[in-house]
Amino acid sequence: MNGGLLVAGTTSDAGKSVVTAGICRWLVRQGVKVAPFKAQNMSLNSFVTREGAEIGRAQAMQAQACRVEPTALMNPVLLKPGGEQSSQVVLLGKPVGELSARGYHGGRQQKLLGTVLDCLAELRGTYDAVICEGAGSPAEINLRRTDIVNMGIARNARLPVLVVGDIDRGGVFASFFGTVALLSAEDQELVAGFLVNKFRGDVSLLEPGLEMLYGLTGRRTYGVLPFRHGLGIDEEDGLRVSLRGTVRESTVAPPVGEDVLRVAVCAIPLMSNFTDVDALAAEPGVVVRFVDRPEELADADLVVIPGTRGTVRALEWLRERGLADALVRRAAEGRPVLGICGGFQILGERIEDEVESRAGAVDGLGVLPVRVRFAREKTLTRPSGQALGERVEGYEIHHGVASLEGGEPFLDGCRVGQTWGTHWHGSLESDGFRRAFLREVAAAAGRRFVPAPDTSFAALREEQLDRLGDLIEQHADTDALWRLIESGAPQGLPFIPPGAPA
Repeated sequence: MNGGLLVAGTTSDAGKSVVTAGICRWLVRQGVKVAPFKAQNMSLNSFVTREGAEIGRAQAMQAQACRVEPTALMNPVLLKPGGEQSSQVVLLGKPVGELSARGYHGGRQQKLLGTVLDCLAELRGTYDAVICEGAGSPAEINLRRTDIVNMGIARNARLPVLVVGDIDRGGVFASFFGTVALLSAEDQELVAGFLVNKFRGDVSLLEPGLEMLYGLTGRRTYGVLPFRHGLGIDEEDGLRVSLRGTVRESTVAPPVGEDVLRVAVCAIPLMSNFTDVDALAAEPGVVVRFVDRPEELADADLVVIPGTRGTVRALEWLRERGLADALVRRAAEGRPVLGICGGFQILGERIEDEVESRAGAVDGLGVLPVRVRFAREKTLTRPSGQALGERVEGYEIHHGVASLEGGEPFLDGCRVGQTWGTHWHGSLESDGFRRAFLREVAAAAGRRFVPAPDTSFAALREEQLDRLGDLIEQHADTDALWRLIESGAPQGLPFIPPGAPA
């Protein structure tokens, strides 16, 4: 078997990432050696592979669904927005420069097609099947000429295309029909059919519409996936935190101690790797919320300043909103604050940035004895070590180089009193360390909170991936899906006018 499939969507956030992961997990359980692939990803949520390459977290999650190690081949192009008009381009896991949207789509993107196809070919030569994820919508006709992630990759690699639509938003039939009708005849030949996502209610009421859709397009629907809470694993962007959703929307164990622990996460601009707080939210009795006003810090037992692609911009935002003063007061009072990556840099005394913001020397909040200088080379590592008597693993993604001038060592950063700072993302996924840290926070906050002794973040992640596999197995036509992956799009699919504009 040397199969492949492109999972496209009618819109962004239609569910491409989780459907791709679900198909991957279903195939693995059938004994298929499978890998994920996304030619080009735009996201501030990224991950570091074991070889030191930066890729989108969604592809790292999909690799876990495949039970394989993630590699740069699985996401050869990653775009990390730095503002409204430009993004850092990460190629094969390493940053190669900043480009405006016009500059990228004006020529650079098409030049990357060869690299993208080489990566896909290498994966297809190694695995039985490669399940590819598209981006946005394949019917973005203004971008089709330079597309390398939707129909551009499907055409070049002869991949069948499954279009996912979010019925919970409404208008899914028009979206399915319009998506196909705005593609060229050559592109339409590869669009095999549709998958309805996030359906609530009686499927029998939907079936007449699916039959009419088949009559209009000549393309079948391969499944109707029901709405399920808490399945937004490692989203590309936004504020949907995967395991927080599970805790909030489903039955979980009550707190082990007498109190809950309240965590406030500052919703700073260009927030990156907000998934760091998923592991906190996975703990019974821990309540996580995102905040943007100083009064919302008053009842928080722990405040987290997360990572960001714009450290200086985030610092200005904190000052404009009065959050900076509230954080400084909080630290002086000995109330817990945790800064991760950009958040750690913000807590320091001085930032010298001629790389990211080009703002030069900027005063930080002065809470931690740290000076940060931005280097052109990006640090991309997978460190491990000890903290609070427990083993910790994490990953680092940053241009800022921290010089420690005091404080107590904490991972690669430091702590002063109850203010903690580190460049390590993902450290809270280490169960023993997370429990030890929460015990310290609870003691400092005066809360009778006790971490659950048996919460395993890795096990919760596996449970979610299995739930995605179950959705595909139980609610998709897996025999037809298997034929599609193995043999490609059916022959003789009709053309739906008007097609793409000339």
